[in-house]
Amino acid sequence: MANARTVQIRGRGTVTLPARIRERYDLAEGDPLTLVDLDGAILLSPRTSVVDKLSAEIEYLMTESGLSLDELLGGLREERARYHAERLERR
Repeated sequence: MANARTVQIRGRGTVTLPARIRERYDLAEGDPLTLVDLDGAILLSPRTSVVDKLSAEIEYLMTESGLSLDELLGGLREERARYHAERLERR
């Protein structure tokens, strides 16, 4: 069951999340939250976009491996061609 908490809107619309909630969801200052207006209720979700996470991970891996975007996309084209060739062989 959900635990209800009362928070207060402060200047410029700022809402402070209780420390226990921030710790539970590993939230830090500047972390994005998704806000959904449910027509009578407001939902805040700590989940970040999957696209944002994947983008950050790809950027990190590119930096670590020294690959350029063109090299990465070239590898993707090669893998895609190999995948389709394998699927055709199975038919």
